[in-house]
Amino acid sequence: MPGIRAPSNYSEEPPRHPALKINAKEPFNAEPPRQALVSSYVTPTEFFYKRNHGPIPIVDDIERYSVSITGLIEKPKELFMKVIMSLPKYNVTATLQCAGNRRTAMSQTRTVKGVGWDVSALGNAIWGGAKLADVLELVGISKFTSVTPAGGKHVEFVSIDRCKEENGGPYKASIPLIQATNPEADVLLAYEMNGETLNRDHGYPLRVVVPGVIGARSVKWLDSINIDSQVCQGFFMQKDYKMFPPSVNWDNIDWSTRRPQMDFPVQSAICSLEDVNVGRNGKIAIKGYAVSGGGRGIERVDISTDGGKTWKEASRYQKPGIQYIADEEKSDKWAWVLFEAEVDVQSNAVIVAKAVDTAANVQPEKVEDIWNLRGILNTSWHRVHVQVRHSSM
Repeated sequence: MPGIRAPSNYSEEPPRHPALKINAKEPFNAEPPRQALVSSYVTPTEFFYKRNHGPIPIVDDIERYSVSITGLIEKPKELFMKVIMSLPKYNVTATLQCAGNRRTAMSQTRTVKGVGWDVSALGNAIWGGAKLADVLELVGISKFTSVTPAGGKHVEFVSIDRCKEENGGPYKASIPLIQATNPEADVLLAYEMNGETLNRDHGYPLRVVVPGVIGARSVKWLDSINIDSQVCQGFFMQKDYKMFPPSVNWDNIDWSTRRPQMDFPVQSAICSLEDVNVGRNGKIAIKGYAVSGGGRGIERVDISTDGGKTWKEASRYQKPGIQYIADEEKSDKWAWVLFEAEVDVQSNAVIVAKAVDTAANVQPEKVEDIWNLRGILNTSWHRVHVQVRHSSM
């Protein structure tokens, strides 16, 4: 399309921070070290996980770049950046999480297919842009519309990004129209991240941000928006990112039996310790993140030092100096909470974290119970092992 292009190879990739743990080079997929992840409530852009399906698009002429809105609507339009940027600008603090976060741990139970992620395939950013509900009003779709007069019920986002899973076609995904037209859902067409212009890895010049939903629906490098009567038929909506039971394998899978995954379930992870640690006996500081989908807050984070027999509650916070109370207006409903606890470890221990959201959803104990062949949504209790070396006097 005019002004922006998808390269045919990886010779023009943007620079990346050397501390990132690279899980795949081409396309580039990487996450920050877990301890760096929880050093701040807002994740620095360079430490925000990178999830890509092809070479990073390049903007040659921002003046010529536009987004077309077509489909089951009365007045299709082509919108240039200056029009989108003239709409009211909103800043939304939201955590994006790859559905494959913690996949590596799931694959240790039984092999799964997908990029191997540790616990850092997520990040919390302040996204700046126009609300999709305002943008859709420009093509005659009122707020809180669930179906257009022509029968449109879904909003499909099509990227400039080309990927092998679409046989060289564009990456795409959709959300229900009622979610797109509801200003309270805070769906953005974002052009800023953490107060700066989006960088190339994160969707420059324009991306969708769908808070509370797996990252795969927040399409980067937006090319067009299509109002359709059905859910997007693209690969990543129909043949990926669906939650199957442990009994389904690659021989008996029927993709049509499951809906595309949207909200992510309640999740937490300990980030101040690696999976296996050697240290002296005594007090240990435990720090990590907890987050739930759909705008649900975190009601509690429980910590155990005996593998889950007994528990103590961790303290939770978002912004420094402001008490976090789930579902209160001053709390960021789309964002993670960080948690802290101090534990006393005198012998070898398995330290466990589990979170509970405001709907009383709790993380499942065993990864085996939620194992699935694509290795998505590993929200089982997060365990780290501490081997104690007693100091000799």
